[in-house]
Amino acid sequence: MDKLKAFEAFVKVVDTGGFTRAGEALGMPKATVSTLVQDLEAQLGTRLLHRSTRRVTLTADGAAYYERCVQVLDDVREADESVSSRQGAPSGRLRVDMVSAMARYLVREAVPDFLRRHPGIALELGCTDRPINLVSEGVDCVIRVGPIQDSAMAARRIGSMRFMTCAAPSYLAAHGTPTHPQELHSHRWLNYFDGSGVVGWDFMKDGERLALKFEGGLALNDSNVYEDACVAGLGVGQLPAFLVEWHERAGRLVPLLAEWQVESLPVHAVYPSNRHLSTKVQAFVEWVAEVFEGLPAMRR
Repeated sequence: MDKLKAFEAFVKVVDTGGFTRAGEALGMPKATVSTLVQDLEAQLGTRLLHRSTRRVTLTADGAAYYERCVQVLDDVREADESVSSRQGAPSGRLRVDMVSAMARYLVREAVPDFLRRHPGIALELGCTDRPINLVSEGVDCVIRVGPIQDSAMAARRIGSMRFMTCAAPSYLAAHGTPTHPQELHSHRWLNYFDGSGVVGWDFMKDGERLALKFEGGLALNDSNVYEDACVAGLGVGQLPAFLVEWHERAGRLVPLLAEWQVESLPVHAVYPSNRHLSTKVQAFVEWVAEVFEGLPAMRR
């Protein structure tokens, strides 16, 4: 039995919550994962996992053994990377996740530069607006907008996302240009919703704060589609400032209510705190922080 491979299979089953997802993450059949864990239990003479048709949980022995296995795998990975980093550039598969609109912008404007800098890294870029579980979904790093709620994660502040109110020239030609946030009640608006409901619109000017919420109209929960709806002239929306500025240069969007500020949100690179930070994750985080530093609308 390959002990390290068995450790890896056992840890991945715990992290993902099942043999099927562990096999998908490791690129091996479910039966192989199951055999590796069974062989490990047979060699140790104890059961590491409680198995049921719905889920897999750790036994008391399994919980203690899991922590040791994680440490062993981290030590091996760190040893490998300490040598590989001296021999050459970071390499291997890197799974990153971020909101769809940010991913689309980076793919258009910046990702080619990352691939040129790090040809040895196989980048898997997940694009989703929903919160994900890094451990169970086998993701190395996520770029998250807003406060970090999970204390089990390590986070590095890499930027600040500023938002702007905007509309397409075609919409403004047909419906006029609002000059005050309250005038938006008489306009068509585009709402964004997530798991907690429709996101409100906040405006600030000279110490005055307006918190508005528009009911009805068109609501979307995908940032790419929301961006497309703004560009298509379906209503007034609020987008990240770097996107508005990009579309403005091409004549697709017009910034509105410039004297009314929209609250900025922090942007973090997030990764599991109980994992060794690999050289490829370090390379990506340093690169994306550099990209955001070059965008005035994304600087900290």
